[in-house]
Amino acid sequence: MASNSLVNIFKVPELRSRLFFTFVVLAVYRLGCVLTIPGIDAAALFDYFNNLAKANNNAFASYMDFFVGGAFSNFSVFMLGVMPYISTQIIMQLLMIIFPALKRAVQEDGGQQQMAVWTRVGTVAVCLIQSFAVTIYAKNIGVISLNNEVAFKLLAMLTVTTGSMVTVWLGDQITGHGIGNGISIMIFAGIVARMPSAIVELVDKVRNDGLNVVFVLVALVIFVAIIALVVCEESGERRVPVHFASQMRGRKQYAAQSTYIPFKVNPTNVMPLIFASSFLQLPLQLVSSVASGSGAARWVQKLAVFLNPNGLWYNVLLVVLIIFFAFFYAQVTMNPTEIAKQIRENGGSIPNVRADKAEEYLQRILNHLVFPGSLFLAAVAILPTIIQLIFKFPQSVAMLMGGTSLIIMVGVDLDTMSQIEALLKMHHHDGFMKKGRVRSRNL
Repeated sequence: MASNSLVNIFKVPELRSRLFFTFVVLAVYRLGCVLTIPGIDAAALFDYFNNLAKANNNAFASYMDFFVGGAFSNFSVFMLGVMPYISTQIIMQLLMIIFPALKRAVQEDGGQQQMAVWTRVGTVAVCLIQSFAVTIYAKNIGVISLNNEVAFKLLAMLTVTTGSMVTVWLGDQITGHGIGNGISIMIFAGIVARMPSAIVELVDKVRNDGLNVVFVLVALVIFVAIIALVVCEESGERRVPVHFASQMRGRKQYAAQSTYIPFKVNPTNVMPLIFASSFLQLPLQLVSSVASGSGAARWVQKLAVFLNPNGLWYNVLLVVLIIFFAFFYAQVTMNPTEIAKQIRENGGSIPNVRADKAEEYLQRILNHLVFPGSLFLAAVAILPTIIQLIFKFPQSVAMLMGGTSLIIMVGVDLDTMSQIEALLKMHHHDGFMKKGRVRSRNL
């Protein structure tokens, strides 16, 4: 029993306190996901979404609930979750590419702290826009209990914006004092919270609507196979060898060294998928909120149908954005120009590659990895729609069996396990694996 890794986790005081802190923060987050904002008629809200579920017409609500664990359908104080923060990060990254002066300012001393301040200010602006769309949606579906519409809008916008910023703060606390990346853990918690209700819905579908059990078993086998593929894809890497010549520093000579640059098979991990989903979430929410009213313009209704998460054009647009953000994020995080410059400055060289061709060589390798990696992400992203159309699964179940949810769950689990294993070995305990190691994804 002494060699059991799960037991050893609770023997290390630092690890035990970090886990306890993470669980407490997640409990607070889940509590906020069920607290309805003031001015909402809870009974009318329940009846509305219950009728949508019966009519299988809740694609928009299910999509919005995806990252927040049902908080959107509850009209809770955390109904937007951390997605406005991620959307703002995308905007800031794009601005850094468009305006080189902004990038130079971020690279200066104190630039990262200033960037964090700008990101949070932008998050407040995005939250206000999305919360205003929430008030329109609440009015159109008739769940407002306050007579004063202006007072409700101001109260709801203030509550939802504050709730979203508190969610981001809770994520930062997990990063600093808990286990794992806080923002990723919050998204992970929202996805996992949907699993019990999704399983119950699937069982009811099999019992009442005659969903073929064989289809369920086939889908589960596909689910397990995709998990295995995701794990292999996330742990695989292409190693580019680098040789460093012997150097003389002062009176001491350093011998020649050989090392490598590890390029992931999918260098961008799940970030392009999260970026694409959050990028589409804002227009989808705005359009669907306006189109939910009886007096909505015809072009708004057509646009809402165009952006239907289960529709063809939405998935085509999602695939295009995933590929775009994959190349964009790869250039931001793994700039071949900077890597080649650092190799030259440290007296290194890539075997059989001229020094002036190193950047071109690294760029070619990166492109060869990013393109198939982005196609893999795109295939997994549209998998829920395919499962829903072919096997007639409920949307909540299909979204858990593929797409962003699957990659996030696997990736966050690997990242968290790697941190726990590192802490265990630092305190002279055995890790989770007796051979090899758990690689971090660094979401």
